[in-house]
Amino acid sequence: MTSTEIQNSGEEPCFRLEHLPGKSPHLAGKESPQVNSRWDAPQVMANGVHDIEDRILRITGYYGYKPGYSSHRREDGTESHAETPVSETSGDGTAYQTCVNTVLKVLGGLLVVLCVSSCWVGITQVVQLTFKSFSCPFFITWFSTNWNILFFPLYYSGHVATTREKLTPIQKFRECSRLFGEDGMSLKVFLKRTAPFSILWTLTNYLYLLALRKLTATDVSALYCCHKAFVFLLSWIVLKDRFMGVRIVAAIMAITGIVMMAYADGFHGDSFMGVALAVGSASTSALYKVLFKMFLGSANLGEAAHFFSTVGFFNLIFISCVPLILYFTRVEHWGSLSSLPWGYLCGVAGLWLVFNILVNVGVVLTYPILISIGTLLSVPGNAAIDVLKHEVIFSVVRLAATCIICLGFLLLLLPEEWDTVTLRFLTTLADKKTEEHGEELTESSVHTRSRSRANGVVSIPMA
Repeated sequence: MTSTEIQNSGEEPCFRLEHLPGKSPHLAGKESPQVNSRWDAPQVMANGVHDIEDRILRITGYYGYKPGYSSHRREDGTESHAETPVSETSGDGTAYQTCVNTVLKVLGGLLVVLCVSSCWVGITQVVQLTFKSFSCPFFITWFSTNWNILFFPLYYSGHVATTREKLTPIQKFRECSRLFGEDGMSLKVFLKRTAPFSILWTLTNYLYLLALRKLTATDVSALYCCHKAFVFLLSWIVLKDRFMGVRIVAAIMAITGIVMMAYADGFHGDSFMGVALAVGSASTSALYKVLFKMFLGSANLGEAAHFFSTVGFFNLIFISCVPLILYFTRVEHWGSLSSLPWGYLCGVAGLWLVFNILVNVGVVLTYPILISIGTLLSVPGNAAIDVLKHEVIFSVVRLAATCIICLGFLLLLLPEEWDTVTLRFLTTLADKKTEEHGEELTESSVHTRSRSRANGVVSIPMA
C-alpha cells in the first residue's frame, strides 16, 4: 500500500517484524520462552496518540517499558494535577481565614478605639460640667475609684456566660490572685502591693481633675498624653529597657510642648498652675505603669479585673477618711447628700469604669497600639467640643504645642524594630522596582527585534 493510499484510508501505519523462513528465533532444543509482557500489543486508544507513543518506546528499547506506559503516565499526571488544586484550595482557605480574622480584629480594634476615646472625652467634659455646681475634685476621685470594685464581678459574670467549665467566685478569685504571687492574696500582700498603686491611682486622677479647673479640656488631655514619654524615660532608667533614639526625640518633643503650653499665657497665673498639675498627673500615671511592670509584670484580663477591684476595695476602706477630713476642714465642703449632683457623679464614675474595662479588654482582643491611639484621639475630640460648645479660641502657641505633643506621642508608638522593618521594606521595594525595570527592558528589546524582523533586518548576535 502506498503512502497515498495510507493517507486516504485514514488508518495508522503499522510495522511488523517477520521471522526468516526456515529459521527459528530460538535455539534448538531450548524451550521457547513465553512472550514478554512488554512486547504485548498496546491497547489502541480512540485518538491513536497513546498507541503511537507506545510503539516508539518499544522500538527504541526504552528501559523499563510497559505497554500503555505513556497512557499510565498521563493518567498519573492527570491525577497529580487533580490533587494539586485541592492543596491549593486548602492553602487558599487558610489564608482567607487568616485574612478574615485579621480584618475582624482590626475592625474590633477600631471600634474599641472609638469607645475609649469617647469615654475619655466624656469623662473630661462631664467633670467640667460637674464643677459648675460641685467643685470637689477629691470627692469625685474617691467616688469614682470606688466603682472599680465592680470590675471583678462583671468579669466573673462574663466568665460564667462564656465558659463551660464554670468556677465558683472564690475559686476564680484565688486563681486570679496569682498576680500577687504564688501564695495568693493575704493581708500583708494586700497592704504591700495594693497601697502604693491605690495612692498613685488616686493622685493621678485627683491632679487631672485639679488641672481641669485651671485649663480647657483640650489642653489637659494633650498634656496628659506626655505620660507616654515619661513611661519611656522611667523604663529606660529603672527597668533598663532598650535605648531608642526616636523615643528620646519624642520625649524632647513632649517637654517642648509642655514648655510652650506654659508659655502661652506667661509663666504665671492659673495657666501655669494648670500645666504643672496636668504634668504631675502624667508623671504619676507613668510611675504607676512602670511600678506595675516592675513588681507585677503583665496581667491577663482576670488578673486585671482582680487588681482593679482590689484597688477599689482599698480605696473604700483606707482612703474614705480623706474626704471627711477635707469636708470638716472646709477644703471641700458640700451641703446635704440630697443636694449633690448624683447624676453627674454617677456619670463620671460609670464612664471611668467603662474606660478601664475597655482598655483591659481591648489589649486582650485587639492590638495594644490601638488603645493608645484611642487616648490620643481624645485631644481632637475635646477640641471639637471646646470650639463648638464652649466657643474657646485657641492661640497659635497652644495649637503648636498640642500638635508637637501629639506628634511625639505617635513617635513613641513605633515598635522597637521599626528601623529594621523599614529598611527591609525599602530594600524589597527597591528590588521590585529593579525587576520591573529589567522586565520593561526585556519587553522593549523583544519589541525592537520583532520590528526589525518585520522590516527585513536580521540581527546576528556576536559570538
